[in-house]
Amino acid sequence: MIKRRSLLLVGGGSVLLVGGTGVWLGTRTSRVAREPWTRAGESLGDPRLDALAYAVLAPNPHNMQPWQVRLEEGLEFSVYANPARLLPETDPPARQITIGFGAFLELFRQAAAEMGYQTEVEPFPEGEPFPLLDHRPVARVSLKPEGAVATDPLFPYAKRRRTVRAPFATESPVASELLEAVVKESVSGVHASYITDPARRADLRELTKAAWEVEWNDGAARRESVRVTRIGKAEVQKNPWGICLDGALLSALGAAGLVSRSEMDTPGSTAFTEGLNGYSRACETAMAYLWSSTADNNRRDQLKAGASWVRVQQAATREGIAFHPLSQALQEFPAMAEHYRRIHDMLAEPGHTVQMLVRVGYAKAPGPAPREPLSAKLLAV
Repeated sequence: MIKRRSLLLVGGGSVLLVGGTGVWLGTRTSRVAREPWTRAGESLGDPRLDALAYAVLAPNPHNMQPWQVRLEEGLEFSVYANPARLLPETDPPARQITIGFGAFLELFRQAAAEMGYQTEVEPFPEGEPFPLLDHRPVARVSLKPEGAVATDPLFPYAKRRRTVRAPFATESPVASELLEAVVKESVSGVHASYITDPARRADLRELTKAAWEVEWNDGAARRESVRVTRIGKAEVQKNPWGICLDGALLSALGAAGLVSRSEMDTPGSTAFTEGLNGYSRACETAMAYLWSSTADNNRRDQLKAGASWVRVQQAATREGIAFHPLSQALQEFPAMAEHYRRIHDMLAEPGHTVQMLVRVGYAKAPGPAPREPLSAKLLAV
């Protein structure tokens, strides 16, 4: 029992213990689980591997890292979705998972360009899988050595981008001109815009908080998240994917049984309540919103939305803006239907699909999220 204190899980390997004598912040995390961030940029003797070392750092829902890669002849490879890394409860059509693949392919393209290679991507060469992703490749990719390939000005931010789940500074507005510079980095076919108007911001704060409450209170949706939550350094090092909570304090509380998957999944427990309230407090501090939409919602559009997502996040990093995707209202499971309808009424043209919604503001960036090593993503030839 935690007396006179409350546990606030804010993600990114951090935890706040509030009350009593003050605030204790634990951020010491497993270095081993974050080595892919520091090793990207090392030469592996194959330009595909060198660029893939950046691609595996891509943002993706629940940090599931669903990509699998089979190297092929020459400078080609195919990318597949790991069926064990899908989110059928919160992302039943695998739309968000597919967006993550779009971010993966965009970071690969940027890294390859740095080495002087042109990237050619054939999306879904064996057909677009609906309603679910299946055994067919998400993309077939080849590198073409070119004499003068333009590098991407956003590439320096590939390893610096972070998802910031902590509350933002509510006394610090985000200038519209900065947001304008950020959304300009989207890609063709993906409309990106921003919201700073106080009235619309208040509506979105309310909506995103309500959508989060629906997800956390829905047993199946909550358990999907809890099941892939890693608590403490040992669990994160063993499985450096999923929702990773490995700050020093969390490791200690996890070892003491005060924070556990069982407790997080028990309504009324401290861990359950603070998991709910902590994220809600973060939603209440949004200073502006970024969002993107597409005219259609086929798999290729979802890949484009992913390229837009990571580029916009890189641009936000360039401008010093904290970035936190809020996916709940965009999820397509039955309990979320009313919020899904509301967010589309607020943001999308009729028939268009809102692909991403992001809370932005100012806050200290956490360390990078854990990643599996590239070797774990390579399929046997």
